[in-house]
Amino acid sequence: MLQLILGGARSGKSRLAERLATESGLDVIYIATSQPVDGELNQRVALHRQRRPDSWGLIEEPLELARVLRENAAVDRCLLVDCLTLWLTNLLLLDDPERLTGEAEALLDCLSLLPGEIIFVSNETGLGVVPLGELTRRYVDEAGLLHQALAERCQRVVLTVAGLPLTLKGSAL
Repeated sequence: MLQLILGGARSGKSRLAERLATESGLDVIYIATSQPVDGELNQRVALHRQRRPDSWGLIEEPLELARVLRENAAVDRCLLVDCLTLWLTNLLLLDDPERLTGEAEALLDCLSLLPGEIIFVSNETGLGVVPLGELTRRYVDEAGLLHQALAERCQRVVLTVAGLPLTLKGSAL
């Protein structure tokens, strides 16, 4: 089963994804895409680490998400990817549009082949004003396109607001 959990900052999306991973009853591998580059992001990473059970595996991969998914997906395993928008940011900052396109296509192409359960967490960034800067506008556009393509492929899509899951597609939580 493929699931996409969307939400704004501090909306409860990661906590929901972690709960779903635990409730799956499967072995869980947490795939972290962040690259802690400042104190605030380091604090966020530390909070996520404290919440995760010690029994969960951890893979830190900022760029090659499709490869990691293909190598680790299994019938008896749940992969939790947190988060897609950080992964997208990492690729955008490479300033290599071909790499971004290639990695995004690789991700979307491999999804139908993956066994087990995959839970994606991502920030919904398209609900606010249009950003002023070119890079920021590109980020919002790329995130929106990625979310649309993923939502087509996922069996469940959930928007999390104020800690409440609003099921957009699939069975309600």
